Amino acid sequence: MQRLVDLTKLSIVNDEREVQRLIARAPMRTVRAADLAHVYAHPGPQLAILERRGVVHKLAYGFYCAVPPEHVGGTWRPTIEAASAAVATAMYGDRVPVLTGLTAARVHRALPRAIGVGYVAVPTQRRALRMADREGEIRFVMRAVGELDAIAVTTDLGQALATTPEQTVLDLARLDPRSEDVDGREAIDALWPLCDPERLGQIAGRQRMKATYARVAAGR
Repeated sequence: MQRLVDLTKLSIVNDEREVQRLIARAPMRTVRAADLAHVYAHPGPQLAILERRGVVHKLAYGFYCAVPPEHVGGTWRPTIEAASAAVATAMYGDRVPVLTGLTAARVHRALPRAIGVGYVAVPTQRRALRMADREGEIRFVMRAVGELDAIAVTTDLGQALATTPEQTVLDLARLDPRSEDVDGREAIDALWPLCDPERLGQIAGRQRMKATYARVAAGR
């Protein structure tokens, strides 16, 4: 009987180690609970145990990321920008989602104030998702992600894609044609010196935003 108990404990420990390896190796170190169904019959409760131990962190309902080894057992959490990219990556795959709008501005350090929303472009329509570790949500913007001008950026959970300064400026300007949004206006002002006029013109031409580009350029 004791041997059976010992073997059961060993199996549980091995499963936990395997799950931790799987999460740590996943794109952006993040998985959906459903992705672990081949290890656990009921992944949610098992992940909750690992969360209490501080080795995984719950980002949103059904989404967990690996906690960096140096922060295991602590109160670490990723930035909302990293969390948004990670959740969307777990949904759509590596290098598919693109951080956009004010969230892209944040990763380009063009908006110093933290915001409670993560904006991420994805290829299909999806409702906003409440975050589990803070008051905030991830808002999914349906775009033709392959046509966006994007670059790799470094986040707390690894590399993700974000719109370039040029794409971000045009997107923010199109969303707020009257320049009524203070955060958007501030982000455009901060990003403008980083933009290449030729690249701006090319993006505007491809994406039918020539009028938007002309309006923004006229205000410089």
